[in-house]
Amino acid sequence: MTKPKKPVIGVTCSNRGSWSSWIFNRFAIWRAGGVAVKSQPRSPADVDELDGLVIGGGDDIGATLYGGEVSLTIRPDPERDELERTMLDKALKRGLPVLGICRGYQLINVRFGGTLIQDIRSAYEGAPKGRILLPLRSVKMVAGSRLAAIFGRETIKVNSLHRQAVDQMGQGLEAVAHDRNGMVMALEHSEKPFLLGVQWHPELLPFSRRQIKLFRLLCQFAAKRKAGNR
Repeated sequence: MTKPKKPVIGVTCSNRGSWSSWIFNRFAIWRAGGVAVKSQPRSPADVDELDGLVIGGGDDIGATLYGGEVSLTIRPDPERDELERTMLDKALKRGLPVLGICRGYQLINVRFGGTLIQDIRSAYEGAPKGRILLPLRSVKMVAGSRLAAIFGRETIKVNSLHRQAVDQMGQGLEAVAHDRNGMVMALEHSEKPFLLGVQWHPELLPFSRRQIKLFRLLCQFAAKRKAGNR
């Protein structure tokens, strides 16, 4: 079977209720010059066949993964937790570029020893009380960060669909964006060429030129790595 010339990007999804996330991620990756491959617990993608990885949004991260107190208010997906932890470990070992989106951003933090706030409304008085699909939430980026360079400006507007958030940062990770309440909204790894996580959903803002830059840069890193391995 002939392999695609474009970089192949794995996109993690749950076994249920993730069709919209998959469609929007697939479209964003296509626009950015890549080919998306779905990876679910029931049909995981082979990391050895990938050039990059998107850890997508979805249900909450299980509290047992970071020593948090089990709560009935969260909706964990243990099968997906295991899938994504395994895929992330393999991707890091192979040096693949990785983008974490919302849940994926949180999972990256947990993978490096960080912890999560289980319900942002209990920790931040001004936290959104519902889902905000439109880019109405202001996020300020840290000057000199990779994220700030990608967007080319200090402040952007994003959407908001999360209940959990990063608490303590994982080892080697840097907080590179915050909202007006001080909540961490993006992270980078200080030593990895491209390991980036955002708390919002850039794939749900498909006509934002700034948001598509995240996928474009991911695909560019993946394409260079693919070319180097030929």
